[in-house]
Amino acid sequence: MKRIFRKPLFWVLLVSLLPVLSLFHPGMPFVHDGQDHVARIANFYQSLVEGHIVPRWAANLNWGYGHPVLMFLYPLPEYAASLFHFIGFSLVDSTKLVFGLAYIASAFTMFLWMNAAFGIQAGVVGTLLYSFAPYRFVDLHVRGALGEHVAFIFLPLILYFLHKRSFICLSLAFAALILSHNALALMFLPIIVLYGFYLLIFEEKKKVLFLLRYSLFIILGFGLSAFFWIPGFFEGKFTLRNIVTAGEMGARFVPWTWFMYSPWNWGGGQEFSKSLGLSQWIGIISATALLIRTKEKKIKTFTAGTLLLLLFSLFIMTSSSNFIWRAVVILQNFQFPWRFLSVSVFAAAVLGGIAYGKSKKLLFILYSLFIILITIGMWHPKGYQLRPESYYAGIYPGTTDTGESSPIWSVRFMEHAPPAPLQVIDGDAGVNIVKRTTTQHIYSLIVQKPTLMMENTLYFPGWKIYVNDVPAQIEWQNPDYRGLMTFRVSPGEKQVRAAFEDTKVRKTANMISAVSIAALLCLWLIRKKHYH
Repeated sequence: MKRIFRKPLFWVLLVSLLPVLSLFHPGMPFVHDGQDHVARIANFYQSLVEGHIVPRWAANLNWGYGHPVLMFLYPLPEYAASLFHFIGFSLVDSTKLVFGLAYIASAFTMFLWMNAAFGIQAGVVGTLLYSFAPYRFVDLHVRGALGEHVAFIFLPLILYFLHKRSFICLSLAFAALILSHNALALMFLPIIVLYGFYLLIFEEKKKVLFLLRYSLFIILGFGLSAFFWIPGFFEGKFTLRNIVTAGEMGARFVPWTWFMYSPWNWGGGQEFSKSLGLSQWIGIISATALLIRTKEKKIKTFTAGTLLLLLFSLFIMTSSSNFIWRAVVILQNFQFPWRFLSVSVFAAAVLGGIAYGKSKKLLFILYSLFIILITIGMWHPKGYQLRPESYYAGIYPGTTDTGESSPIWSVRFMEHAPPAPLQVIDGDAGVNIVKRTTTQHIYSLIVQKPTLMMENTLYFPGWKIYVNDVPAQIEWQNPDYRGLMTFRVSPGEKQVRAAFEDTKVRKTANMISAVSIAALLCLWLIRKKHYH
């Protein structure tokens, strides 16, 4: 037992518990996206229970008209929360568990990499700077940004597996990063690539073999996560994404001075603190001094590269970078330039860790305590809200995003619940609901005369309607019923089935993921056989 207390990792993880103790308070923390995450997880879990391994349609969102948001927003946190809910935790507690465990896990993975690459002291300092950065508490206690919060686990984990040449684990960790937050995965990808080249130049003797294996397993990481990102990328054109996000960054740029100091608060997107952190700036200044005086080529190169990364991440968040955002359209899908604080936090943590990695013991202890204590006021949310489970699991009025995932032919947000699941618009028909699941709605009809019906579900590619098992012609761009599916039925007894099916793009993406899993398993078996 005494040995455990002597382990730096033990103390780092113990300290990382402190900012998440507030999650033990009853109710959902009052954060920007908190209750929306719970509602989205409720829909994700419902779809899983119905047998959909990859949930794509949120049936109860948007006043019960349904929504394709699950196709476009990071599934890994939802899988984790669904597991906790399955074993008995409430929806709210399952969500809070993901928040809390992700925070602790990010400290663990950062220590793994920093300790392996730069030593124990660098590991401790770098981990504390990474975990106790103001923006981490913005994500946790202000925004409630679940996907970003989980993504912080995987960047250092990927770098650790690269450092250890554990390429199979690298693929899994890279796929997990993409499934945690697609935007942060794109932001972090250049760091992963550059670190790979750093190892190739300075530490790898078998350069061609390393490059081939590195490239193969990154490609496999893309393949493993293809079931998510391929439909999200190719079918995003059917949503309001490009319309909602176009030009939005213009009002979201950050003044340079805010990185030095902006007061802590629980306000909205332009109000909450964008400060990098006083302890982080001390680390950056110390790293700059180290860069000037060190003669060790590896450390000099790595420190200089990380400083350049930091400066770029700060620059891209300011109005000075507006020309880049205008020219590189895909950046606009990030919506908020200050999301690049995720990169800044990582770079600042690495710089501080390197700078104090070989400092005197007393200075190391004092600086570590300073990093922790200066953030105490950030360790709790503004308040808590208590709602019954039915609020999240039942019909939910929101879409759980800003409307960017709404179908392009629909209104951005529906405003009230539908009068009936299947509605008679013109004609005469009696409707009886036979079965209704997330992706399948079955009705029996007695139709007296030719009738125009409306399925009160938003149309998105994959929805089909069958009348007596014969595909019906669907209209979803009627200006009077924007985005809803209307179709005609002739007189007689009819069975109507509305079904959400996989498109060719989704089937192809699923196949790529399945093949990637099989390939990774084969490579693991070959490696295991080779070493035994």
